[in-house]
Amino acid sequence: MSKASRRVDHWQDPQAPKPTSRKTSASAFVQDEAGRVLLLKRVDNELWTIPTGAVKKGESVGQAAVRECREETGLDIEIVGLVGVFSTPDHVIAYWHGDRLDEVRQPINICVRGRVVGGQVTPEPEEAMEVRWVAPGEIEGYPVAPALRLRIDHGLSGGEPYIA
Repeated sequence: MSKASRRVDHWQDPQAPKPTSRKTSASAFVQDEAGRVLLLKRVDNELWTIPTGAVKKGESVGQAAVRECREETGLDIEIVGLVGVFSTPDHVIAYWHGDRLDEVRQPINICVRGRVVGGQVTPEPEEAMEVRWVAPGEIEGYPVAPALRLRIDHGLSGGEPYIA
């Protein structure tokens, strides 16, 4: 991603720009045997997140989550469950290129639960500055966008799939 490109997440912000698009993304909530959560530091806003990205034409949500996890972290996962569907209008993402606002997206995110089946941690430099396994009690110390924190918290709860 170009240094001039950036992403700004707005959460419950009445001053947020109005959405210009609505697109589906997939994210993967992955824990290791010790219960640590797979997090990566985004290049475009320097916030920590779980592997997340757009569902492309010709692929399923599950395929997109597996692909995004591999691209962003180097790890191969299998889908073992559903964390939830996150589509609240409280979350809007502004994508900037330099001083130009390219798109304002109101996302529909399907977050799956994944399990590592191969690969090794090798962040893609255009996607992730860093990849870490983080203990649940330490996540609070990481800057995470509120909408992503909701996904992480629900993944940690282990409850029924979230739908909103």
